[in-house]
Amino acid sequence: MEESKKQEKQIGIITHYFDKIGVGVIDLTDGDVKAGETLRIQGSKTDFEQTITSMQVDHQDVAAAFKGDAVGMKMDNPVKENDVVYKVLEG
Repeated sequence: MEESKKQEKQIGIITHYFDKIGVGVIDLTDGDVKAGETLRIQGSKTDFEQTITSMQVDHQDVAAAFKGDAVGMKMDNPVKENDVVYKVLEG
Protein backbone atom coordinates (compact mmCIF):
# COMPACT_ATOMS: atom_id res chain seq x y z
CA MET A 1 0.00 0.00 0.00
CA GLU A 2 1.35 3.43 -0.97
CA GLU A 3 1.87 5.63 2.10
CA SER A 4 3.68 8.53 0.44
CA LYS A 5 0.57 10.36 -0.80
CA LYS A 6 0.66 13.94 0.43
CA GLN A 7 -2.12 15.19 2.60
CA GLU A 8 -2.93 18.84 3.12
CA LYS A 9 -4.66 20.82 5.84
CA GLN A 10 -6.13 24.25 5.17
CA ILE A 11 -4.54 26.66 7.63
CA GLY A 12 -5.28 30.14 6.32
CA ILE A 13 -5.70 32.63 3.50
CA ILE A 14 -3.57 35.28 1.85
CA THR A 15 -4.72 38.72 2.99
CA HIS A 16 -2.10 40.86 1.23
CA TYR A 17 0.77 40.64 -1.23
CA PHE A 18 3.61 43.13 -1.52
CA ASP A 19 4.68 42.55 -5.12
CA LYS A 20 7.76 44.82 -5.01
CA ILE A 21 9.36 42.69 -2.28
CA GLY A 22 7.57 39.39 -2.99
CA VAL A 23 6.09 39.04 0.49
CA GLY A 24 2.67 37.57 1.21
CA VAL A 25 0.67 37.92 4.43
CA ILE A 26 -1.12 34.79 5.63
CA ASP A 27 -3.97 35.02 8.13
CA LEU A 28 -3.66 31.77 10.08
CA THR A 29 -7.30 30.85 10.60
CA ASP A 30 -6.93 27.17 11.40
CA GLY A 31 -3.49 25.92 12.29
CA ASP A 32 0.12 26.75 12.98
CA VAL A 33 3.31 26.72 10.93
CA LYS A 34 7.00 26.26 11.60
CA ALA A 35 10.11 27.05 9.59
CA GLY A 36 11.01 24.10 7.38
CA GLU A 37 7.43 23.02 6.75
CA THR A 38 5.94 23.00 3.26
CA LEU A 39 2.97 25.12 2.27
CA ARG A 40 0.76 24.95 -0.79
CA ILE A 41 -0.87 28.15 -1.98
CA GLN A 42 -3.85 27.72 -4.27
CA GLY A 43 -6.20 30.18 -5.92
CA SER A 44 -7.85 30.87 -9.25
CA LYS A 45 -4.48 31.57 -10.91
CA THR A 46 -2.14 30.30 -8.20
CA ASP A 47 -1.01 26.77 -7.36
CA PHE A 48 2.47 26.05 -6.00
CA GLU A 49 4.29 24.56 -3.03
CA GLN A 50 7.13 26.12 -1.12
CA THR A 51 9.15 25.46 2.00
CA ILE A 52 9.06 28.06 4.75
CA THR A 53 12.56 29.49 5.06
CA SER A 54 11.70 32.50 7.21
CA MET A 55 8.65 34.34 8.45
CA GLN A 56 7.70 37.35 10.51
CA VAL A 57 4.91 38.24 12.92
CA ASP A 58 4.61 41.95 13.76
CA HIS A 59 7.88 42.61 11.88
CA GLN A 60 9.81 40.22 14.16
CA ASP A 61 11.49 37.08 12.84
CA VAL A 62 9.84 33.98 14.31
CA ALA A 63 10.44 30.23 14.01
CA ALA A 64 6.75 29.39 14.44
CA ALA A 65 3.39 31.11 14.11
CA PHE A 66 0.01 30.13 15.49
CA LYS A 67 -3.72 30.34 14.79
CA GLY A 68 -4.77 33.97 14.87
CA ASP A 69 -1.39 35.33 13.72
CA ALA A 70 -0.86 37.34 10.56
CA VAL A 71 2.38 35.96 9.14
CA GLY A 72 4.53 37.64 6.53
CA MET A 73 6.79 35.48 4.39
CA LYS A 74 8.71 35.66 1.16
CA MET A 75 6.79 33.90 -1.61
CA ASP A 76 8.41 31.89 -4.41
CA ASN A 77 5.66 33.08 -6.79
CA PRO A 78 3.17 35.96 -6.77
CA VAL A 79 0.00 35.32 -4.76
CA LYS A 80 -3.36 37.03 -4.61
CA GLU A 81 -5.69 38.05 -1.80
CA ASN A 82 -7.99 35.18 -0.79
CA ASP A 83 -5.67 32.47 -2.14
CA VAL A 84 -6.01 29.50 0.21
CA VAL A 85 -2.97 28.30 2.17
CA TYR A 86 -2.53 24.62 3.03
CA LYS A 87 0.11 22.92 5.14
CA VAL A 88 1.47 19.85 3.37
CA LEU A 89 1.47 16.95 5.83
CA GLU A 90 4.17 14.39 5.20
CA GLY A 91 2.51 11.00 5.21
